[in-house]
Amino acid sequence: MVQSLRIASCQLNPTVGDIWGNEAKIAEGYERAKADGADIAIFPELMILGYPPEDLVLRPTVIEDCRKACERLAAATLDGPALLTTSPWQEHGNLYNAALWMEAGAIQHVRLKHHLPNYGVFDEARVFSRGPLPAPIEFRGYKIGLPICEDLWQPGVADHLAEQGAEIMLSPNGSPWRRTAHAERTAALGEKVFNEGLPLVYVNQIGGQDELVFDGSSWSMAADGTIVQSLKSFVEDYDVADWEKRKGRWTCVSAKREDHLSGLEADWRACCLGLGDYVNKNGFKQIVLGLSGGVDSAICAAIAADALGPDRVWCVMMPSEYTSSDSLEDAKLCAEQLGVRYDVIAIRPARDAFADMLEPLFDGLEPDTTEENIQSRIRGLTLMALSNKFGPMLVTTGNKSEMAVGYATIYGDMSGGYNPIKDIYKTEVFALCNWRNEHNPDDMLGGEQPIPERIITKPPSAELREDQKDSDSLPDYPVLDDILMGLIEQELPVEAIVARGHAQEDVMRIQRLLYIAEYKRRQAPPGVKIGSKNFGRDRRYPITNRYRDRFGD
Repeated sequence: MVQSLRIASCQLNPTVGDIWGNEAKIAEGYERAKADGADIAIFPELMILGYPPEDLVLRPTVIEDCRKACERLAAATLDGPALLTTSPWQEHGNLYNAALWMEAGAIQHVRLKHHLPNYGVFDEARVFSRGPLPAPIEFRGYKIGLPICEDLWQPGVADHLAEQGAEIMLSPNGSPWRRTAHAERTAALGEKVFNEGLPLVYVNQIGGQDELVFDGSSWSMAADGTIVQSLKSFVEDYDVADWEKRKGRWTCVSAKREDHLSGLEADWRACCLGLGDYVNKNGFKQIVLGLSGGVDSAICAAIAADALGPDRVWCVMMPSEYTSSDSLEDAKLCAEQLGVRYDVIAIRPARDAFADMLEPLFDGLEPDTTEENIQSRIRGLTLMALSNKFGPMLVTTGNKSEMAVGYATIYGDMSGGYNPIKDIYKTEVFALCNWRNEHNPDDMLGGEQPIPERIITKPPSAELREDQKDSDSLPDYPVLDDILMGLIEQELPVEAIVARGHAQEDVMRIQRLLYIAEYKRRQAPPGVKIGSKNFGRDRRYPITNRYRDRFGD
């Protein structure tokens, strides 16, 4: 007699706090699995509340509403497949992240998350209690392990399940995207699978949640570490895999295999998903941004058009006498190629008014960055006025290189609700623009070659004074970004960065700029996390901080 299991992986996009909406999504996925004859339907980590819920789980009414929703879902399993999801769960006065096994109309088993991540973007140890090592559950005579996300990244749980007789592991996950995510997951989790000989069904959520993006990319792995099932990246997806028990081991005999995205396409889609979900889940109908004719605003406009559709994107050019004719032409052409609304509002009247207002105090002083920053703040004020009057969310457009060294104006071009390129270095901005111009997938709504070539190739400039270029006060971006990668992503000592071929004075100056700009970054809007050390959730340096890495000491 063939022993078999049909396992449905339901890769869904929850909204944090929308318990009833998430419950409806689970119910819909469950009914689909039931119609497909599945034996088990698996949903992502904390799907009922959304992940990460942060301090929302400290509110007693939230925990009670989650429990009621889970009980309603369990009641629906009376004549269908088993349902596996996780939820905040109160037991004996403690709050846990718990895997709930629902079957025959009730919650039959509860398994508590053992390893609580407390590093990088994770703060679970702050709000949840640690559960004991989880024992397998029994289903139709089979022993199944239910490790929750981090339980498989750390030692202890997989081998405990194997010792207790588990035959297969089903794992709900809330694993956020970063460029190394897929390789890290398959390596870390694959080691547990291979060492214990336990096949794994890994179901991850997708969607944007503030600064985090979840890519889905769910998969299943055979006992020898071979990937036997893979779902799509950055979109909701679903698959039913057929497993058979052969010679004492579970083997996947039928499942779909999608290509998991990586490289520039994955970065682009992460930016689109992060911005799109932030706008949609927070109820905005439209976004507005300043389109300067430069590459940063152009890429943000293209991301917004791809994510939301051109009809929901409003671009505004705000020229001064320092704005070149090239920038005027390029901004207009970019807006036309994207098909977005485009308006021009000259800032000179406001700048002259500020000059007249401040003239008694500034009399006799040479113009400097003060006057430049006033222009930027006038633009920020103008865009916020449009946001207030008409309701679109203001998108800000500073790249990671600028945010790192403070080359952004607080209360000026840093004003806004969200920044899709906050974790993208300037050199990566150029690479992403070129990638998007060369590719036009059907589900990207911004059209073909949305970014005019001249915007990509011309020297970057803030155009806040005559003949200004970024290279006047910063190293060329390939040099700057390599120094910043060493300081931020790799946490290298300055000697090691100089040894890569950089001038000592450049490295020391960039380090100083990086540290003194911390106060600005604390007041910056959220943005999509792409790399390993984004500003905000990953890299949390103190504002008041006299430490500087010294050269040669």
